[in-house]
Amino acid sequence: MRFDYAPVSPIARTLAIAFAMTIAASGSSAVHAQSYPSKPVKIYQGFAVGGNADTIARLVAQGLSEELGQQFLVESRTGAGGNIASDFVAKSAPDGYGLVLLTGGHAVSAAMYKTLAFDPQNDFKWLSLVSVFPFVIGTSVDSKIKTIADLIATARNEPDKLSFSSVGVGTTQHLAGELLQATAKIKMLHIPYRGGGAPVQDVITGRVDILFDSVTVSRAQVAGGKLRALGVTSTSRIPQLPDVPAVAETLPGFNVTSWAAIAAPAGLPAEIANRLHAAIARTVARPDVGKRLFDLGGIATSSTPEETATHVARAIATWKRVVEQANIPKQ
Repeated sequence: MRFDYAPVSPIARTLAIAFAMTIAASGSSAVHAQSYPSKPVKIYQGFAVGGNADTIARLVAQGLSEELGQQFLVESRTGAGGNIASDFVAKSAPDGYGLVLLTGGHAVSAAMYKTLAFDPQNDFKWLSLVSVFPFVIGTSVDSKIKTIADLIATARNEPDKLSFSSVGVGTTQHLAGELLQATAKIKMLHIPYRGGGAPVQDVITGRVDILFDSVTVSRAQVAGGKLRALGVTSTSRIPQLPDVPAVAETLPGFNVTSWAAIAAPAGLPAEIANRLHAAIARTVARPDVGKRLFDLGGIATSSTPEETATHVARAIATWKRVVEQANIPKQ
């Protein structure tokens, strides 16, 4: 019996081999994802042990350990406003065994630094938000300013006379004040401090007019009758201070929050990313985790990888615009 056939060309042979290798790699990736995690996973964070970032990372690590049946450990790599940890993970293998907890300061760094050793957006696979953290705009209880509308009217009538404090140049609190000025078309005088309790105390005593600070710090002073909360910087009122209006009720669309998110190196296989995202979402939905985040001044929030990437991109774009418009010197 005679068979007629055409010889296989070198190009066709190469394509066939490439296709087979693609199928094999795909199968290997699927098997890897099914067995993930097969060893302990580290979540890196870039701030001091015992601080908010460390606490949130440990909350997530505990939840993921329980959800995925493997140890998730937290390691602190401090320095450069969290950028040491960011850079380390950005350059790590995208295998799911090195994650990072990033905060709103990550987007601020993208705006405030002339150059970074990593791409703050594209060097990461964004997995999910964990929490958002609004700020409080406050003033002394003896101040004539009683509402956000009063603040805006006073600043318009007396440009550069009202002062506002922050914990430092280029911090989220400082940039929030600059964004308020740009949005409301007002001018205030920025008084930067180097952290500590002085920014709050000087507003309480009337040395400085306006405060931008965290919910936890402000809430305690409001409860003690020492500080008047004018507004919260999220788009709606928050459960920690339900009687305090959102700034957006006076300035529609105004929204400034810090945040915490979990990310991995770019290139993480989709199957592993999806598994991690689902486990993070289940962790954040736990009542005990929500309560702990509430106590830290946050609001438990999860988001899809796509939503998280969009959130970060918008934050970076916002702060870059604010830094440029306010002529804030970059580092």
